[in-house]
Amino acid sequence: MEPDTTRPDSILAKLSEQLMALEKRDFELWVIVVGTGILVATGLVAVLFPSAILRSGNLHFEVTVSRELFVGLVALLALFNTYMISSRLKLRKTRGEVISTAIHSELLRLQSFSDPLTEVYTRRIMDDMLKKYSSRAERLKKPLSFLMIDVDDFRTINSRFGHTTGDFVLLEVATILKSAVRGSDAVIRYGGDEFLVILADSPIEDVEVVKSRITRYVQDWNQGEHLKDFKLVLSVGSTQWAPGKTADGIMNEADQDMYAVKARGKEARSSPPSSLPS
Repeated sequence: MEPDTTRPDSILAKLSEQLMALEKRDFELWVIVVGTGILVATGLVAVLFPSAILRSGNLHFEVTVSRELFVGLVALLALFNTYMISSRLKLRKTRGEVISTAIHSELLRLQSFSDPLTEVYTRRIMDDMLKKYSSRAERLKKPLSFLMIDVDDFRTINSRFGHTTGDFVLLEVATILKSAVRGSDAVIRYGGDEFLVILADSPIEDVEVVKSRITRYVQDWNQGEHLKDFKLVLSVGSTQWAPGKTADGIMNEADQDMYAVKARGKEARSSPPSSLPS
């Protein structure tokens, strides 16, 4: 379930209103053209028909028009056509500018929801996504789970290998997480080296499957020896949504479980291997 980032009052709605206004203006121009044509035709009829004499079944017209009047009519028609053509061109240019500006603004708005480094969702859209996912879970009576992921010893990566390598690791972690979940789920960069994963329609057993998949992908990444004498370790905490839980409550539960996993991992890595009985 991809989150709907559009809103009724978004730039697209404003674009629709502006285009409708331009179309209305275009319609008014055509009304002017048609009205002017009718007036000109009526004037010609008023001038010509009184001069018509029926001779032998034929209409014979004898009309005398001064040179000044003829030149004036031609100039008036030329000016009117010039005005109408320029108005139409200006209207088309304005329509193009409105569409271009709207598209540019909408792209900027959507880009603000995507982290430029990891290309996952930013924390800015997290609250909106939590509401959408939880509302759907409550409406359909479906389970909803969350994972909080932290990169262990990330400061060590920055200090030993530099911030560029640190950015590379964050991008790789985001890629691992996106590969481990479905298209209906969402990966959010929660903090500097923390990620939040929203698992739609996922009971606790599915959470364990995703955790195992993440662990396997991290092991595969470490086997590639991307960083010399360094192994990537992710601490993954989890929690489940329930009716009445707030966003802060969900984040706190996921944080606590993640830090518990991190503590157990550090303890296991620091403990000496147990000796086998002889």
